[in-house]
Amino acid sequence: MENVWKGVKATLVFWRKEIDMTNNIRFHFLGGAQTVTGSKYLIDTGENKILIDCGLFQGLKKLRLMNWEYLPVRADEIDMVLLTHGHLDHVGYLPRLVKMGFRGSILGTAPTLDIAKIILRDSAKIQEEGAEQANREGYSKHNPAKALYTIKDAEQAISHFKEAQEGEWIPLYRGLKARFQYNGHIIGATFIELDINGKRWVFSGDVGRKNDLLMRSPKKPKIADVLFIESTYGDRLHEKEDLEPRLQEIIINTIEKGGTLIIPSFAVERTQSLMYVLWQLKRKRAIPDLPMIMDSPMGANVLEVFHRHKEWHKLSLEDCTEMCDTFRIVKEYKETWEVIDNKSPKIVIAGSGMVTGGRVLTYLQQYIDKPETTVLLVGFQAEGTRGRKLLEGCSEIKIFGKYYSVKADIRSIQSLSAHADQSELLDWLSDIENAPEKTFIVHGEPQAADTFRVKIKDTMEWNCQIPELYSIEEINVTTSL
Repeated sequence: MENVWKGVKATLVFWRKEIDMTNNIRFHFLGGAQTVTGSKYLIDTGENKILIDCGLFQGLKKLRLMNWEYLPVRADEIDMVLLTHGHLDHVGYLPRLVKMGFRGSILGTAPTLDIAKIILRDSAKIQEEGAEQANREGYSKHNPAKALYTIKDAEQAISHFKEAQEGEWIPLYRGLKARFQYNGHIIGATFIELDINGKRWVFSGDVGRKNDLLMRSPKKPKIADVLFIESTYGDRLHEKEDLEPRLQEIIINTIEKGGTLIIPSFAVERTQSLMYVLWQLKRKRAIPDLPMIMDSPMGANVLEVFHRHKEWHKLSLEDCTEMCDTFRIVKEYKETWEVIDNKSPKIVIAGSGMVTGGRVLTYLQQYIDKPETTVLLVGFQAEGTRGRKLLEGCSEIKIFGKYYSVKADIRSIQSLSAHADQSELLDWLSDIENAPEKTFIVHGEPQAADTFRVKIKDTMEWNCQIPELYSIEEINVTTSL
């Protein structure tokens, strides 16, 4: 009988080891670690591999070059991708992932998938056109220059898209379910909760703001055993400024000089927020009746997403239509040159927001060296981007292999940011009822992440980690026998 009991105990020990092995969850920081770009977090439960976001690296050249590298994990072993929202730094790597062998589903809310389709197609087109131009004009070091991915690659990734309902738990695999929760920031954006064998994992994505012009206030997580929290503005508070008078002053000052106001803008949400504020100023006759141009095919497509998904934002259908009618919406590139050739004062909103690409570069080539021009930066400018260089007072910028003197008046407004600042991030965390076992500070430059880490420790007494790129962590979620 004693030998039998020893055998039973030995079997129990073996089973426990097997359970421990199965329930040791590993997670890989494949992007968005000590940087604000390239968000990718791989969760490996032992049975399934789930990727949260699949973003493109932007900004510094050493980061951009990583987009050409293979991931340190096998793409064909990843079962599913869950998207927090549709920005390029959260979805832009999907065509590469599919090309590397990913065959699973890509889940996101309906507006997130609509936005991701627009952004991926636009990104692929820009990359194809950029490679063609570099080969034609010979300014690339590579011969021939190649696109990171093509429009065909983007369409292949889009074919994997599947819609997820906001606010509902979705069974994914045995012992694993997910929920997408409204998060403000941009249309369709969510934070993602995973329930893995009874433990709650929370991925903040990009947290929106309470008093956003277009988006409603974000929901807040209630439970978080393992927390991944963004820190884009973890080291600062947004300016408390009255936006309309500030924008009015900039516009009138530019007009008095006989110049053009150029606003590089993110096509998703920021462009629509700017259009809303400018529309309001014009309705109130706070600014002269001058031409207002929105030159972004992607921005125009995003406006259609706003019309399609009115339950995701504050604007009524009537207001959305009236706002759009106030602008000349440029789609064809030949119209861009019509706008440029008209030298009268005007306001131009054009992508991209960090001046890394898009039609704003064509405008800057023609206007950046004119003292009467004003360039207004209205969002976060990542390290290494032209936008950051302009913000820091550079005397010249390089566009398509040529240098241009910066004589324009460079201005900045931060109150339009769609990212929560430090106090808003802390408020977003305030409803969590338990102290997380692990809190990871992600999606922030090193100073912002570390400042936010200290702030969380001082105010909430949570121990936080700032993971390194490509680092691997492990958590045991075994229930004791």
